[in-house]
Amino acid sequence: MKPTNPVFTGINTTVFETMSRLAMAHGAVNLGQGFPDVDGPADVRQVAAKALIDGPNQYPPMLGIPELRQAVADADKRFYGLEIDPQKEVLVTSGATEALADCIFALVSPGDEVVLIEPLYDCYLPLVKQAGGVPVRVRVTPPHWDLDPDALRAAFSEKTKAILINNPMNPTAKVFTESELQLVADLCREHDVYAICDEVYEHLVFDNQKHRPLMAFEDMRERTVRIGSAGKTFSLTGWKVGYVTGPANLMDPISKAHQWVTFTTPPNLQKAVAYGLSKDESYYTGLANELMAKRDRMARALSGLGFSVLPCAATYFLTCGIEGLNLGANDVEACEVLVKEAGVAAVPVSAFYGDDAPTSFIRFCFCKRDEVIDEAMSRLQGFLTATNSESA
Repeated sequence: MKPTNPVFTGINTTVFETMSRLAMAHGAVNLGQGFPDVDGPADVRQVAAKALIDGPNQYPPMLGIPELRQAVADADKRFYGLEIDPQKEVLVTSGATEALADCIFALVSPGDEVVLIEPLYDCYLPLVKQAGGVPVRVRVTPPHWDLDPDALRAAFSEKTKAILINNPMNPTAKVFTESELQLVADLCREHDVYAICDEVYEHLVFDNQKHRPLMAFEDMRERTVRIGSAGKTFSLTGWKVGYVTGPANLMDPISKAHQWVTFTTPPNLQKAVAYGLSKDESYYTGLANELMAKRDRMARALSGLGFSVLPCAATYFLTCGIEGLNLGANDVEACEVLVKEAGVAAVPVSAFYGDDAPTSFIRFCFCKRDEVIDEAMSRLQGFLTATNSESA
């Protein structure tokens, strides 16, 4: 038979799904996949429920319902001082992954180079390849995740069409510095490059830091598209409601790509997200503070167990070094041991890299109930204590 599409044929199942399956098979506490274990605000869910019953439940406008597009534009103004036209510069999508696909398919042509900063969120590479783009990788590595200015400069050329940057960054929990972002902006202007900005963790930033979109940098407004996620902002990941903002000339082809991918997103969920985005400052600071407390709770426990816990400036994730813990030859083996023998699922950081990846770091997700975190830490303690006793 004729071959199928090589971009997707034989591609590995996402590491999140793999570890979640192992967690279920072994009755493990799942700290691998990044989703909260409680639902988001009751009032937001109530708005969705009421809108579902009241209707209408037919196709909403392709770009998104007017209320949500206005709410996204208002939020960009409120948080970042960005002036966005809700009619021409906002698109609602069925999740941020669809938004990424729309942006990449609309802006990248076969042969165009796309700069990617690894470790990569796992959908980036296949989407760029499916668009015919040529990935050009720049690496940040633990424990500091610093972006090498020379390596970044070397990645840009006359063939570069776009850079895809995830800030705050999954899986590193890194918030790019002002100087790093300024360099990205300078290179985009110098080489006439588009910036596709995955900013789904924009409101999950800790320690009194504030997110600053690349779009807000000088002369970046007209070459940047910015992606947000209601799933992350309201702890409702199953709703799959995302949004893109950008200049009208870029949003036109992006909306055309959206037209042939999902076309629309459930109207009741859109109405609820529009309501949620109008919440006052206390909601957003409360969300970040709650997650920060969970981060600290898990970090203290992991440090006490001998893991080297790396700094976490944002997101849902803690990265830990495993050297000296006798969990296996590398991070993949360590995660297999932990899920099967300790009953705790984590994710190997090497899964987010290409060749020659760091192999002594694993990632835990802390956006869980305190009792779930405590149970996982208790299991780890019991396992490590028993293991050390046997090896003594």
